[in-house]
Amino acid sequence: MQIQNTLRGHTLFFDKKPVITATGTIAGPKECAGIVGNFVDKALSDDMFGESTFEKAECKMLSYAIDTAIKNASLDRNQMDVLVSGDLLNQIISASFAARDFSVPFLGVYSACSTMSQSIMLSAALVNAGYINNAVAATGSHFASAERQYRYPLEQGTTRPPQSQWTVTGAGACVIRNKGEGVKIVNATMGRVIDYGVTDVNNMGAAMAPACAHTLIQHFRDTNTQPEDYDLILSGDLGALGSRLLKDLCWEKGFDISSNHVDCGEIIYKVIEDEFQGGSGAGCSAVVFNSYVFSKLQAKMFKRVLFAATGALLSTVSSGQGESIPCISHAVQLEV
Repeated sequence: MQIQNTLRGHTLFFDKKPVITATGTIAGPKECAGIVGNFVDKALSDDMFGESTFEKAECKMLSYAIDTAIKNASLDRNQMDVLVSGDLLNQIISASFAARDFSVPFLGVYSACSTMSQSIMLSAALVNAGYINNAVAATGSHFASAERQYRYPLEQGTTRPPQSQWTVTGAGACVIRNKGEGVKIVNATMGRVIDYGVTDVNNMGAAMAPACAHTLIQHFRDTNTQPEDYDLILSGDLGALGSRLLKDLCWEKGFDISSNHVDCGEIIYKVIEDEFQGGSGAGCSAVVFNSYVFSKLQAKMFKRVLFAATGALLSTVSSGQGESIPCISHAVQLEV
């Protein structure tokens, strides 16, 4: 039988429904004080993870998540056909350096904090088309490495404004196969770059919410579904402020997501007031989805989930030149 990837609007429909069979996660001590602490594979007591630099720690965390996902799938590294991964650092060095530890083909991707849903979408497309049998999708971030690259070194002691979020220290990975028991990937909606003119590098929620709203609305229209058709609509890392903006933007277009929407950035920390607007970073949605949400899907407490991670496509150079912050969001529909 011929295998097809059907495109409707901006959404890819997977007729073979690739399966997420296992995941691997690791998170820092601040993150594990919250809800994900009971679900991650490894809870760190030291966010340096035994390394001499923050960047090396981030790379080691990503390698751990990838290796753990493969082991949890009862597979060997040599059975992986491709690793699809990226991160927030320049030249995606965490993913690239992690990939050198695995003797498998590597596709490095960058979609900022939307990298988790992007890597799942691309892996599922390759598996569904029959090009490969087993893929692993992964990403991660580290608070200290992200602050040093995008804002200010920690040693400077810069005051954080109330609209800011805390970049998550953690990594997540999932194994996507053409067979087996697990969570099915039904379709994926490709996002467009959306820019509402936000220039505040601390206000990621306001910058990313319009992109997430655009992708969700596009998904509902492409799939002929409504928000109430999903047990959970999971956005990536908008935080408290961005989550409220997302609900307003969707409501203005006739889609009420208020009853079943949850943002990873809102729930990852124990007390959100201690972390300003909540969590962000590529590791935010990667950790929450691959630990807490995946376990709920496996237990069939959720049967249909729409996962839309969000990313801000900025750099220190673009911000320094007065550019606004273009953003993107990719959505993946999952079912059991």
